[in-house]
Amino acid sequence: MKLSFENYIIDLSKPIDISLPITTDGKNPIAWYQNQPEIEPVKMGDWIGKVSEGKSSTNFNNIFFNPHAHGTHTECLGHITKDFYSINQTLKQFFFTAELISIQPEIYEGDLVITKDLVEKAMGSKTPKALIIRTLPNLDSKRHLNYSNTNPPYLSEEAAVFIREKGVEHLMIDLPSVDKEHDEGKLVAHKAFWKVKNVNEVNSDARFNATITELIFVPDEVLDGSYLLNLQMVSFENDASPSKPILYSLENN
Repeated sequence: MKLSFENYIIDLSKPIDISLPITTDGKNPIAWYQNQPEIEPVKMGDWIGKVSEGKSSTNFNNIFFNPHAHGTHTECLGHITKDFYSINQTLKQFFFTAELISIQPEIYEGDLVITKDLVEKAMGSKTPKALIIRTLPNLDSKRHLNYSNTNPPYLSEEAAVFIREKGVEHLMIDLPSVDKEHDEGKLVAHKAFWKVKNVNEVNSDARFNATITELIFVPDEVLDGSYLLNLQMVSFENDASPSKPILYSLENN
């Protein structure tokens, strides 16, 4: 099935999934010092909610996970504010023009950093609603890496400001955070992107509609360039939700 979007044709039969699933086989990524997620059948007395156990006609599991630590997730500014804001209430549109760029972070004061200059060079004159950053080298181990206490690459404050000022409303990255792992709670990239000046009393011009999606994975065969993004998520009333960003190639109409 194909549809028309702006001046392009979109082939809906060819989705490009850039999400990482939540699993219990040790193959999902982990961050923020958490253990593996848990997916276990419900147990009530001698009844077990698992068909293969022979005592249930259905599989009936409980799931314990942290959206920020276990797989691809999308978050709103409620992630860093005193007042509660829900991703389910702030994300109301789900299709966006998107630009995929690949960046080799630079060494700065002993860290690997995605700088403004790197982002500016990679984006060029493009002004998409969504920006997808694939970091290099694009190792397959990203799919199941334990990022805790590894000081992964991160986005500089200046880069986050630049991305915001380019009009990007939805930022995606293949790292556990846009900010440094141990930054004394400063979260400068989060604040810059959402334009949050005071987490205790959010300013009226903060970007309530903007989102950050972390722990994606973009395979090498997906080339840098322009796409249509469908940002899918679970309807959790929480600052963040597991999500499933899907890309579609753009064909000239």
